[in-house]
Order: sequence, then structure tokens, then C-alpha cells
Amino acid sequence: MKLRNSIMSGFMMLLLFTGVQSVAQTDGKDWKEDKKEELVDKDKKHQLVKDAKDSKAAFIENSSNLKELFNGAVGYVIFPNVGKGAYILGGAAGNGVLFENGKVQGFAELRQLDIGLQIGGQAFRQAILFQTQEELDNFKKGNYSLSGNASAVILEKGKAKNVEFNNGRAIITMPKAGAMVEVSVGGQKFEYAEAKNFK
Repeated sequence: MKLRNSIMSGFMMLLLFTGVQSVAQTDGKDWKEDKKEELVDKDKKHQLVKDAKDSKAAFIENSSNLKELFNGAVGYVIFPNVGKGAYILGGAAGNGVLFENGKVQGFAELRQLDIGLQIGGQAFRQAILFQTQEELDNFKKGNYSLSGNASAVILEKGKAKNVEFNNGRAIITMPKAGAMVEVSVGGQKFEYAEAKNFK
């Protein structure tokens, strides 16, 4: 009798464990997809797109050739407001919009961790223009990153600069406010999600 009860208990536990594991796998998958789909809150997407378009205009205004590069790029992502703060250990974060053929294709998230002697804080705009479809596709896969030696052209108001593609992309930044003079893009990581049902 005890043996039969033990076998029944073991069998029930196995069924329960299998069911819980199955639900956990399904829920985990859905949660990851939901999380990826919601890199940007629904109610903030339209404002983010407007800010990204305004940032594009500001970039073009302060560069001698950026209009051509934007027109020639297979796609570009614009982060209109990246916040960066630092005191020895610093970081940056911001949301952006990916455009292809002038239309919103998806949303992105930028994260950066800096280690070094830094004091200050800054808000800046950043854009990555993709020269090749391969580089754009790499970005869209998610987990895209800029290595420590990646550099950006820093645009300042009233000082027009020439921008060029390098390794299939062009990276530009423009300080908005704050005390930090240097904007480092090395070590940045990006997440990406398609813009589903965005109008």
C-alpha cells in the first residue's frame, strides 16, 4: 500500500512539474516578446518620433553633408534624448526610432556603462546612419553594440562639420545640455523591436 502511494505521489509530482515547466516556458517566451515589443511605452511613441524628426533637422542644420548621408543611408536610428551622468562610474540611456525610407520601422533602446574618471552630466542627441543593408540587419537582430574604439562626430551649434561613413555606418552626437564635453560611444549596447501597429 505504501509502495503504491509512493508511486502515485511520484507520478503526480512528475505531472505537476511537467505542467509547471511547460507553462513557465510559454509564459517566459511571451514575457520576452512583450518586453521586446514594449521598449517604448505606447503613449510615448508619437512624442519620441516627433523628437527624433526634430533631432534629424538639428543634425542637418549643423553639418555640411548630413542631408546627403541621411538620403543615401539604407536606414538610420535617432536617439533624441540620451541622458548621461557620471562620477567615476557613469552611464547613459535613451530610447530611439529606426527609420527606413523615411518611415518608422521600429524602436530601440541605448544603454552604456563607462568606467573612468568622469565628473558631470549631459544630455545629448545621437544618430547612427547605416550605409549597408548588412550593418542595418545586424542592428535589427538586437544585441547590437559599439566597441570601445568606435567614435562619433560631435556636432556643435554654429560649427558645421563634415561626416563620413566608416565600417558601414556613421555615428553622430550633439550635446543638448550639461557640463561634459566629451561624448563617448564606445561600449554602447542596443536593443531593437519592430514597430507593430504604429500609425
